[in-house]
Parts: sequence; C-alpha cells; structure tokens
Amino acid sequence: MNGTKKFTNSPVCDRYATVQRMTRAHRASHGCWAYTFEDGPGLQRLAARWNAQRVLELGTALGYTACCLAGSGREVRVDTIERDAVHVGLAREQIASVGLTDRITVHHGSFEVVLQNLTPTYDLAFFDGFAPEPEVIHALRQLLVDGGILVCANVGLAPSAEASALRQELDDPRRWEQEASIEAGSTRVLIKRGSR
Repeated sequence: MNGTKKFTNSPVCDRYATVQRMTRAHRASHGCWAYTFEDGPGLQRLAARWNAQRVLELGTALGYTACCLAGSGREVRVDTIERDAVHVGLAREQIASVGLTDRITVHHGSFEVVLQNLTPTYDLAFFDGFAPEPEVIHALRQLLVDGGILVCANVGLAPSAEASALRQELDDPRRWEQEASIEAGSTRVLIKRGSR
C-alpha cells in the first residue's frame, strides 16, 4: 500500500458485469448462496483509492468481486477463498474468461482453515461470506498491515448470538477507524489501527 492514498474521481465502468450476470444466472438455476455484490465499481474505486496491492477476499462465489479488486491496478494480486467446490471451478472459469488468472488465486476450503495458511501482510481484506464471525474478523485483522482496509459486507446478517461481539469488535476505536461505507451503506469500511 506504500502508505500513500491514491484518490480518483474518475468513473469506473463495470468491466466485469458479465461475471456478475453469470453469478445471478447460476444462483437462479442452482438455488445456492452465490449472491453477488451489488457495487463492484465502488469496491474497485475503494481499492484503487487506497492503492491496495495485496488483497484478500473471503467469499468468491463466481469471482465477480475478485475481478473487480484485481482490476483496481496492474500490480494488484488477490487471494480469494471459497468453500463450495462447484463455485471454485466456475470462478476459475470466469476469472480466466476476463484474463485475470495470473492475478487471482482461488483457494478452496473453509475460511478458518485457509486463513491459517496465508502469510501476512495484506493491504485490503474483503469479507463477503454469509455473515462475518468475530473470530474471522480477528483473523483478518492479524493478516492486514497497520493502516490496512477491512471491507465487511453482510454485517446485518450476523446471528443475534454473535451480533453483539461483532459490533464490539468492529466499533472498537482502538482497533479500527471508521470510513465511509459502500454498497449503498450496507458494507462497512474500516482502517486497521496499530497492532493492539
């Protein structure tokens, strides 16, 4: 991330809209949990603004947001994790169809297991699984550089038993600085404060 924020006001066209459409079509025919993120260009602008070079994503589905993140800069490399074997295969096909196989690595497995085998430090981590668990957020924090960005979707889907612990983690001003949200306000953006 080089500690330098790269701001841009130029609009980002959705170069990966075909992958998003394929995800919607797959979900409709498969009846699965492969929901697609609604604001790929906003995610891409965010990654470009922060000059994120090394990116981690949890929840690949068919690869739409991995493509958006990788498309935020020529040097960006994305590690993305997906549990569903069918989705892993489809994501690899979609990623290849847009020419990003050299910049995106799709890891097959559960978040908890794959995260243990990754090497810090990431500039940006994007959670887009079903609902974030406090333990997963803690693991992402450990993998981020100080000043790294956590983009967290689906916070409102956390079960009530975990919602309080999740809010306590994400709202802790000693650990995170709050940034403006994206995806029409439903996806939180936080900056990691120093290692505490």
